[in-house]
Amino acid sequence: MKRRYFGTDGVRGRVGQMPITPDFVMRLGYAAGKVLTRTNKAGTTPVVLIGKDTRISGYMLEAALQAGLSSAGVDVMLSGPVPTPAVAYLTRALRLSAGVVISASHNPYHDNGIKFFSASGNKLPDDLELEMESLIDKPMECAPSESLGKAGRLDDARGRYIEFCKSTFPTDYDLRGLKIVVDCANGAGYSVAPCVFHELGAEVVTIGTEPDGMNINLNCGATDLRALSKAVVENQADLGIALDGDADRLMMVDATGKVYNGDQLLYLIAKDRMSFSDVKGVAGTLMTNMAVEVAFKEREIGFGRAKVGDRYVLEMLKEKGWLLGGEGSGHIICLDKHTTGDGIISALQVLSALRRHKTTLPEFISELILFPQTLVNVRVTSGFNWQENDEIRAEKERVEQELGDRGRVLIRASGTEPLIRFMVEAQDGKMAESFANRIAAKCPQAEA
Repeated sequence: MKRRYFGTDGVRGRVGQMPITPDFVMRLGYAAGKVLTRTNKAGTTPVVLIGKDTRISGYMLEAALQAGLSSAGVDVMLSGPVPTPAVAYLTRALRLSAGVVISASHNPYHDNGIKFFSASGNKLPDDLELEMESLIDKPMECAPSESLGKAGRLDDARGRYIEFCKSTFPTDYDLRGLKIVVDCANGAGYSVAPCVFHELGAEVVTIGTEPDGMNINLNCGATDLRALSKAVVENQADLGIALDGDADRLMMVDATGKVYNGDQLLYLIAKDRMSFSDVKGVAGTLMTNMAVEVAFKEREIGFGRAKVGDRYVLEMLKEKGWLLGGEGSGHIICLDKHTTGDGIISALQVLSALRRHKTTLPEFISELILFPQTLVNVRVTSGFNWQENDEIRAEKERVEQELGDRGRVLIRASGTEPLIRFMVEAQDGKMAESFANRIAAKCPQAEA
């Protein structure tokens, strides 16, 4: 059955346009409630936790989602703004029926989305998402008054999650003596992340911690490292940590302001794990830099490429029985620490590695030299399929012939936006840039 509303990371779009409208979100909540009441233990009322990031539209969508769930007979707990992985953790820790996050992650404030977590803290299985889709367009049948769901606030969701994050850092170490700049992207981690690193002993300088509902991800956070790099140098800090709007992505910079992406940080975490445990394999994606794959092969560590999207990385990890996986964009999954990608916990794994080996970020992964990559995004009309475009396919074939074994080409549609992403990786950076632009030029752009 083909998905109509759910993408790789829930339902997402521009606020006020389908499907991110109050009416649709209410019906989505009702559909989710009907599925949960069917799958919940007989004689019990499902309880769902709703969290959100700092977008101004979160208030409206939270109310709509709550109304839909309550009308289906589901009790609701509201956490307020917390990171996406906090909802996954709290859902599991409190033995709830499901968790829902209102967030569009790294997108600008005018977008928003809804994503679900199961009772185990994992992304909702495909079959349940498809069942929800089948119910969305059917008439809503409100439960009898005596069966309507109730709603309440979850006390100290923030504090509970802070303690969970700290528990993933080795008790033998602390962060005393480290000066860290933390960029929270004016998003969901603004009141959580600084506390975690401070309580572990670091001197913390914060940026991106003044959300106003419209500045989430704006010139800050994991999608724009310029402010962080500048702040690290100006404050003579040891490291910089950048999260995205819902705090499930991580990027870092060293003392000189140099940026380290998800591929490099995943390699660092895996290298550290190899020093004290058996690492059977690591999962990346089609976008993972070839240098990472080569480095793992040299260490005789298995490596697999999943489709782009952290849900597919997670699927590969479970299929192969591995614990570590991630994406260059900063989604890093450490299944021995959490059920989902978590920017704060991933940062703690990097910091614990540096403490364990008494080294610095650039020193610990100095042997990993990334191949140059160029990524060109082209905005297209909704539903555009590049594989049906003869010009794009022909240019892709010509570039691949010219590259030979010196690089690779990857073209894919974004799972969250109407974009086609053209990526070329080559041993020569200028060659990668030229080829990526050549192919992208063949793609018809949507009108502004």
